[in-house]
Amino acid sequence: MLVASRHGAHPRRRRAGGNGVADELALPLAGGLALLLAFVTAAAVLSGGDRREEGDRRRPDLPGGAAGPRVAIFSAPLPPPDGSPARQELAVRSWLALPGNVSVVLLAAHPSAHALAGRLGGRVTVDAAIDISFTGTPFFHSIVARAQAADSDICVLVDAEIILLPETITLLKHFSRSDLDWFVFSASRNISAFPYHLVDNGTQWADEHGKQVSFKKENQSDKWAGHGSDRGLIVAWNNPSTRMVAGVMPSFLNGRGVHNWWLIHEVLSSETRLVFDASNHVLGLYPENFSEKRGTSTSRNVSNPDGSWEYDVNRHLAAVYGSYCYELPRRNSPMVYKVVKQFEDYMFSKNEGPNLSNSVINKEQNVHPEGGSLCEKEISYSSAVNLPHSLEMLLELVADKNRSVVLAVAGASYRDMLMSWVCRLRRLRVTNFVVCALDQETYEFSVLQGMPVSRDTLSPNNVSFDDCHFGTQCFQQVTKVKSRIVLKILRLGYNVLLSDVDVYWFHNPVSFLHSLGPGTFAAQSDEFNQTGPINMPRRLNSGFYYARSDDATITAMEMIVKHATNSGLSEQPSFYDILCGKDGANRIGDDRCLEPSTNLTVVFLSRDMFPNGAYGGLWEKKHGVSSACRELGCVIIHNNWVNGRRKKLHRQMASGLWDYDPGSRLCLQNWSNASRFSVQTDDPVSYDS
Repeated sequence: MLVASRHGAHPRRRRAGGNGVADELALPLAGGLALLLAFVTAAAVLSGGDRREEGDRRRPDLPGGAAGPRVAIFSAPLPPPDGSPARQELAVRSWLALPGNVSVVLLAAHPSAHALAGRLGGRVTVDAAIDISFTGTPFFHSIVARAQAADSDICVLVDAEIILLPETITLLKHFSRSDLDWFVFSASRNISAFPYHLVDNGTQWADEHGKQVSFKKENQSDKWAGHGSDRGLIVAWNNPSTRMVAGVMPSFLNGRGVHNWWLIHEVLSSETRLVFDASNHVLGLYPENFSEKRGTSTSRNVSNPDGSWEYDVNRHLAAVYGSYCYELPRRNSPMVYKVVKQFEDYMFSKNEGPNLSNSVINKEQNVHPEGGSLCEKEISYSSAVNLPHSLEMLLELVADKNRSVVLAVAGASYRDMLMSWVCRLRRLRVTNFVVCALDQETYEFSVLQGMPVSRDTLSPNNVSFDDCHFGTQCFQQVTKVKSRIVLKILRLGYNVLLSDVDVYWFHNPVSFLHSLGPGTFAAQSDEFNQTGPINMPRRLNSGFYYARSDDATITAMEMIVKHATNSGLSEQPSFYDILCGKDGANRIGDDRCLEPSTNLTVVFLSRDMFPNGAYGGLWEKKHGVSSACRELGCVIIHNNWVNGRRKKLHRQMASGLWDYDPGSRLCLQNWSNASRFSVQTDDPVSYDS
């Protein structure tokens, strides 16, 4: 069904022999040093000069009216109490004080990020269009993808509390003189105190006595201890549109360890770029108590009851994805080059010995001081990953102010459709949802994709991948699981909107459905006729309904579950027969029923607002289902009345009502490269919603 093309062009480099591209770029010098960047384009030698590149334009609004490469700094600041607004503001001000064409993008949706950007002016923007887990932790692969989509010459990823020094831009300017693809990283330094502040409209550092500081003398590599954790790393690369790693980047949780070291290792082993270690230079400074602060801040809250589980997820991903835990052959292995400085010139020094071990993997031991190798431990572990949350804990965490939750139930055959459904809810800022996984594969996938997920251990084990659609025995078994789980949640005191994952949401319907009042059960009508009653026999769709946690609804759901258990059909007929009576004996008018023993009113929802897959031929409209639904005022549309999983997937993808890229495992955003993702169809696919 899916065609995923490789993103980005191949790096602009030539292969020679021996140690690969690095041999072309380095000439042996006395003392074992290599001349930095003897580029194929040749003219530019990395000196300390101030040569402007062709096409550079000075901007008077930047510090010193400086020219040079366009540098975009990306960071994902944490809200209080995990993040310190004061430290974040000092850090971002230091970035804005860097000489050159520097802009800052804060990747967050919380109010403190918007407040920070508002105080610091137009060069700081906030972008909330990244993937975030249910705990509020951003995904690192989404952050990298957002940076890759930037309209800049150089991208920098840095923690929101790291102070960047002017040496950062000096180094990047030197690197920018090459059109080859490169990647540079540096470990920030710990500081016990930072007695400096910005003066001259935020462009110059001064000490506590008001004396201006250049940091050239103060910037001694041995003055501050290196910050060895993954969180303290600064990474930068040029040509953002070209790829960095050869494979798929897993869904690391940002700031939860390993991901920066994994990225460095994978860029190196992929040989897509030249990799440089600039840790000999002090590019960034970090508060000394950072590790202690991060180790305790999230250990006791509801969203993260066990502060280590997110770190465990990252360690698991690092061990099973890519080559992080596998040493490359020494012969012809890629090389990390250390950046050294003599006088005002930058030079490279080759690492001796097994490069990956010396430059990357050994540092990982500092990240996990409990002892032992991350790779040895993870490879010996079971492949299973688990949340430390029970269903009750998840409900308490996600429920809205009315104690309402949205429930989806899915198995492996609809995994991608589940993810598209979740991506759509994330875009609508719907956070009060939970997922019930029918199998272990879907459960683990959901955990790694940041969903609040619970595993239903009583689900059938023989769920077919391609033959579990309407009318099949598999479908009958799976649907009966849904009503049983809904009843369990209702008994726990939560209202439930059950939504199948093939229901596409244009808007959030929860407030409207809750407004229908107590003693009301609202459900989609499956009636396909354009005119006439919509509450005819067997026309209640059990794939989209809202049930309140009240006595009448709970009693009615108990009757439905019991009826379905003894039925040879799916649960859907049981809903109608119990709530509306056999042959519709309890119908009231054209759009309601009244269950007599509980006095529960059943409302069949307007098909203009909540259309099923057959109503009005909306899926087949020539001008598109999205446009047709916009004119009609749809809140949702159900992708049912189509036989088979493959046809269902194709129809929804081809319509443009799809929000997930399985190739990158990312939600589609307004900055996504939609050309990478397409459906095998004669018509072009749009992802505008």
